[in-house]
Amino acid sequence: MNMAIVGMGYVGVCTAVALAAHGHQVVGVDIDEGKIRQLQAGRPPIYEQGLAVRLQKYRQTGHLRFTTTLADALDDCPVVFVTVGTPAAADGSCDLSSVLSVAEAIGRQMHRYTVVVIKSTVPVGTCEQVRDKIAGELGRRRLQIPFDVVSNPEFLREGQAVADALAPERIVLGIDSQRALALLQTVYQGLASKWVVTTPRNAEMIKYASNAFLASKVSFINQLARVCDQMQVDVVTVAHGMGLDPRIGGDFLRAGIGYGGSCFPKDVRALLHQADGCGVQLSIVAEAAAVNETQVSWFLSVMRRRMGDLQGRRIALLGLTFKPHTDDLREAPALRLASELTAEGAEVSAYDPTGAARAAPFHPDLIPAATLAAAVTDADALVLVTEWPQLVDADWPGLRTLTRGNWLFDARNALDPARVAQAGFRYVGVGRGG
Repeated sequence: MNMAIVGMGYVGVCTAVALAAHGHQVVGVDIDEGKIRQLQAGRPPIYEQGLAVRLQKYRQTGHLRFTTTLADALDDCPVVFVTVGTPAAADGSCDLSSVLSVAEAIGRQMHRYTVVVIKSTVPVGTCEQVRDKIAGELGRRRLQIPFDVVSNPEFLREGQAVADALAPERIVLGIDSQRALALLQTVYQGLASKWVVTTPRNAEMIKYASNAFLASKVSFINQLARVCDQMQVDVVTVAHGMGLDPRIGGDFLRAGIGYGGSCFPKDVRALLHQADGCGVQLSIVAEAAAVNETQVSWFLSVMRRRMGDLQGRRIALLGLTFKPHTDDLREAPALRLASELTAEGAEVSAYDPTGAARAAPFHPDLIPAATLAAAVTDADALVLVTEWPQLVDADWPGLRTLTRGNWLFDARNALDPARVAQAGFRYVGVGRGG
């Protein structure tokens, strides 16, 4: 099929590549001319495993092209995916301005039956707003062109987004048209995914509820880790024992420095804002957000308790992105930790496999290092903040010869305590009973 994807951010680029891989003719649209030139040259605007190779491949086969002109994309595309950003507004609500702007543009330029698929994360009722915007523009044109609006939320995990887009675990369609359903069944034909076909409002809530639940699970184990830290209990063992219960499961039960990224923080805030507008207090979700907001400060208190005054101490942060296998620094706990450390008078160096220099706009006092060795040289303490494999499996005895102090704080409980202790470090994890 021919299809357009509007918005060449994280979700849009990965979705475009995956649909092209399944044999569809895909045109990616974005108003950012620089981004489109970059994509036309075969260079993705984000880092994601396998993305660059597939982008080059499907451009060469002709299954994937890019443009800044929506009218060009609508010429022969019965399906248009909307994947533009929905950032948080100042009050915590979801900013729908880009989604609604795209809807108006589609209404001004469509000339045939079109299925508009909202893949951006949006509040309940957005499909209705999009439908009204398109209908309003068609009315101004005095045209009666049929169209349908579908909610099809994405569940991509950064760091594994290409794999998730190629073989989604589930396909959720909020849809009220058999004609649109038939087209979407063709789009996703051949995938072994579980399907949920429901109303648009249900589909929109499934996305928010999923992220809020996972965020709550993270905050639960992080809050429990604070208790374990005081009671000589190892939260890693506790989480393992809990996770063996299939009703609980082990995913998202690794205690650490808190969640970050482009999804959980803003989606939790948006859901809380929606609930507040209905007069309902989602107290469990609100507490999960509150725990996450204080987790970095709690971790800093652990460092202070072990090291004493941090004034003048050199601290090396290992990893900056909010999770491994991505270059995403949005809401990264490492940046919050860097800010709190510098506020205490510490000198903070950092290394990240995707480039610590990218953090400069977020934290100008951070000292970026081009290599891991440069970051740890003369450091009084190391903090593993992002569990990149090359950091977890680092040459710890070799690094110890470069450091001034021997403190090693594992903010992700990703290291083998015995191994790093054998290398000469004093290991401190999150809620490990020390």
